[in-house]
Amino acid sequence: MIITITGYPGSGKSTLGKGIAKALQLKHYSAGDFLRQIAKEQGMSLLQIHKAMEKDRRIDYELDKRTAALGKQHDNFVIDGRVAWHFIPNSIKIFVKIDLKKAAERVFDDTCQGKAERCNEKENKSIEATVQNMQKRMQMNQARYKKLYGIDYLDENNYDIVVDTSETGIEETREKVLKKVKQYLSRK
Repeated sequence: MIITITGYPGSGKSTLGKGIAKALQLKHYSAGDFLRQIAKEQGMSLLQIHKAMEKDRRIDYELDKRTAALGKQHDNFVIDGRVAWHFIPNSIKIFVKIDLKKAAERVFDDTCQGKAERCNEKENKSIEATVQNMQKRMQMNQARYKKLYGIDYLDENNYDIVVDTSETGIEETREKVLKKVKQYLSRK
């Protein structure tokens, strides 16, 4: 079983991915962790690396290569990444959405407050700035993926399961998704 998870920034994709992997006793991977590592190595913020990706295809290529190889070489894992579903087509594809203001509140609260992976997101100086930065990232990603792959990663029709985390906590969301995964598998 391979599960790919994508969705809005701040929707809880990585947390959900880790929780699903643990519940199903699967390994967990995150394209976001790969990208944050690349940004850190290059001394960039997440917004800066996303801007750089508009002009430098090599960053996307590295992420895509790792993701596709993972899907070809391994089974039984969960990966969260914006286009993982595209590079691992034989996966159960999950899309996680959220109200952007709620997502911005989560991201803003996490920025350097116990979540080391978000410490380089210094452009998120307020909730309003965080909403704007998230919208910019989503628009940049949407345009880039359309240009590179001819896909719209925000189109919910690309996914087997869609879940909204605006009003649910981590555990409730995980249980809801696990139930939907089991229902999806029973139909196959």
